[in-house]
Amino acid sequence: MEKITLSELEQYLWDAANILRGPVDASDFKAYIFPLLFFKRISDVYDEEYKQALDESDGDEEYASFPELHDYIIPEGAHWDDVKEKTTNVGQALQHAFREIEKENQDKLYEIFGDVNWSNKDRLSDELLIDLIDHFSSKNLSKKYVEPDMLGQAYEYLIKKFADLTNRKAGEFYTPRTVVHLMGSILKPQEKESIYDPACGSGGMLLEAYHYVKNKGGDERTLKLYGQEKNLTTSSIARINLFLHGVQDFEVIRGDTLRNPSFHEGDMLSQFDAVIANPPFSLSNWGHEHWSHDPFGRNIAGTPPKSNGDYAWVQHMISSMAPITGRMAIVLPHGALFRGGAEGKIRKKLIENDLLEAVIGLGPNLFYGTGISACILVYRNQKNAANKNKVLFIDAAEQYQKGRNQNFFLEEHAEQVLEWYEKFEDIEDISKVVDVDEIKDNEFNLNISRYVRKQLVVEEIDLKETFQELNDAYDEFLESEEKMKALLKEVGVL
Repeated sequence: MEKITLSELEQYLWDAANILRGPVDASDFKAYIFPLLFFKRISDVYDEEYKQALDESDGDEEYASFPELHDYIIPEGAHWDDVKEKTTNVGQALQHAFREIEKENQDKLYEIFGDVNWSNKDRLSDELLIDLIDHFSSKNLSKKYVEPDMLGQAYEYLIKKFADLTNRKAGEFYTPRTVVHLMGSILKPQEKESIYDPACGSGGMLLEAYHYVKNKGGDERTLKLYGQEKNLTTSSIARINLFLHGVQDFEVIRGDTLRNPSFHEGDMLSQFDAVIANPPFSLSNWGHEHWSHDPFGRNIAGTPPKSNGDYAWVQHMISSMAPITGRMAIVLPHGALFRGGAEGKIRKKLIENDLLEAVIGLGPNLFYGTGISACILVYRNQKNAANKNKVLFIDAAEQYQKGRNQNFFLEEHAEQVLEWYEKFEDIEDISKVVDVDEIKDNEFNLNISRYVRKQLVVEEIDLKETFQELNDAYDEFLESEEKMKALLKEVGVL
């Protein structure tokens, strides 16, 4: 058997999803495919490790079963092959295998397979599950045939396909990777640092930090990754995603970050070197009642309005930044730049505290589930001396490729915006470094157009040429009219 290519692996996973079409809604594909993929992977890796141990010990089966020799323990009766042998009650066998594996690997795999009811035969008949398991069985997913990086890339391909299929709902678990890449490049995570995403979705931003350090030649294994995600299925997928990419040292916890943050010591929030997130836009019912007297003191600049949690996320993330190295990047809707009331007061205080470093306006319709324009806000606890009491505004609203249903922020756009950010200077029509006093004069309104003013381009009009074009168009109209009349006469209408 030869190593699997990336395109083969992608097609193999997409074909698996297509087996579910019909009984399972496309928006639910991910809840089924990723647990099965992970189950097949760890079963094949277990077999690979077992065989290697057998070879090393001249066939000592007891030695080959030692837990220390395996990434994960596969209990007796809970291996992929045990489920494959079943012809009836297949879903029940799957559910049993998942629970046994979770029990035997509690420290790493607790609840990782999610909460799908695999024994619901109205949705998942034995025939359908047998087809699905036979399909997955057609390839060996051990490390010998599939490197973690490739499995991770195929995973990214699949989750993007799922996002494309379920545009409206995809914003809950997927941020365009180029936007994530831009945010990671701005924060520049380093070896041994801690990275935190309080709304981690499928874990893409944590992985961006991991790959950033790796691609820069650092030891990515020294990073400490932390995430929290409210949705059980999505939090499980994030953990599977990180494991499939070969990440071992991370913690992703299911829970409501704004009401019950998971990372804290007593009433002190844990603090991290880099904080990064694309939280739900303009969340209502976000937990206002908890914040009036927040035990963690996160309302550092005030309590956001009940109807909009944008600045609850901002303040939670600022409170989670380490005192010296702490920096953060957050995606927000444009409205967060200029809304008044309680949000205006919070914005004012955060600017006065000189925490805001940059405002980057992005183009419209780039994110799944919403057509509105968004922006990236960058905050730092310790700004460079040259940047103190200054904020960089970047108008990147034209950095996108037009799409039929959605626009695309391409890698070239991300690189261009990063270059502007790193220059931190005035560029005509693009960026402006603004003193806090000027923002104060604008009543702390951060609307980018107030600072990056476009030069008006007046197109010179050739009147003679324009008049000729008008005459030509009129002649074409008359010609078409004559043809239409002739046609109507032929059919007896005129």
